[in-house]
Amino acid sequence: MEVVFVAKTINVTIRLDREVKENAEKLFNDFGMNLSTAFNIFARQALRQGKIPFEIYDPFYSEKNQARLESSIKHAEAGQVTVHELIED
Repeated sequence: MEVVFVAKTINVTIRLDREVKENAEKLFNDFGMNLSTAFNIFARQALRQGKIPFEIYDPFYSEKNQARLESSIKHAEAGQVTVHELIED
């Protein structure tokens, strides 16, 4: 006797910008899947890893930018800044 398990599925509604949705559908179609399959893969990987399965990156916090900010702060604290007047229209 063979036992077959059928996964119970539900519908989930998400909101995306139209352009994001269209571009994502094109990309995932190139991989041979639809948007639903792609989100299922994302959710399963997140659950397996216990985190978002990719790095979320903000260039503001990059090492290079942080070093530049620290340098600018040191120059400002040392009085090595140029003051410009605000020009209002």
